[in-house]
Amino acid sequence: MIPDVVVRFFAGNQEALWLTTVFIDLGGTVLLYRFFGKAGLQVAIATAIILANLQGPKLTIIFGLQTSLGVIFYSSIFFATDVLSENYGKAEANKAVRMGFAVSVIVLVMLSLALLYLPSDRPETAAYSASIHEAFATIVSFTPRFVFGSLLAYYVSQTFDVWAFHKIKEMTGERWLWLRNNGSTMSSQALDTVIYSLVAWWGIVDLKTAIALGGAKYVFKIGLALIDTIFIYWAKRAYGQRHPAEV
Repeated sequence: MIPDVVVRFFAGNQEALWLTTVFIDLGGTVLLYRFFGKAGLQVAIATAIILANLQGPKLTIIFGLQTSLGVIFYSSIFFATDVLSENYGKAEANKAVRMGFAVSVIVLVMLSLALLYLPSDRPETAAYSASIHEAFATIVSFTPRFVFGSLLAYYVSQTFDVWAFHKIKEMTGERWLWLRNNGSTMSSQALDTVIYSLVAWWGIVDLKTAIALGGAKYVFKIGLALIDTIFIYWAKRAYGQRHPAEV
């Protein structure tokens, strides 16, 4: 699907690949909003949840730090809820959080059920089917700790993000969109990281290692929060283009 020249370039430039992925992800969210309005943001949240669940186990090294690919897509959920908060209010943002939680539960349940299906044993496809089944099992064999930690961290941190965004907005009015975007996202991402690290990792690894894993992820989350400032102003402009009477 991707030309060999692009594959070779990104193989030697992983940081450029990370930045490209971030810009495509956040830009795609704004475009979904620009063309489909509030429904586009809801779709973006659901899509990010699915991608984060599927790509979360994939670990890579970016800027010398080990991180999960799911961090990119999970972080864009906070961006989408901030856009909803800014343009549609607290009630709509909280509704999106609940919708995202429901999608996350459905995805986890359906992927887990998919593992119960045995691979085909027909001679002509048995080897291929078995290899795909094993690969699929590697990706979606969720442990109870992962499921509980993921769902708890998502719901608590997303609810806090909406609250913090509007609390800052109450204090600053319509000024300083960058402050409420970054302030709410960084604080809620810190909460998310602490909950997930303690619930999902502590016990599997020692506390020091769990904190180290969470700390590395949080570094990337801060970077993503700073980058998405550009995109939230773009989304604000898109809102004016869609709803000139409401601005």
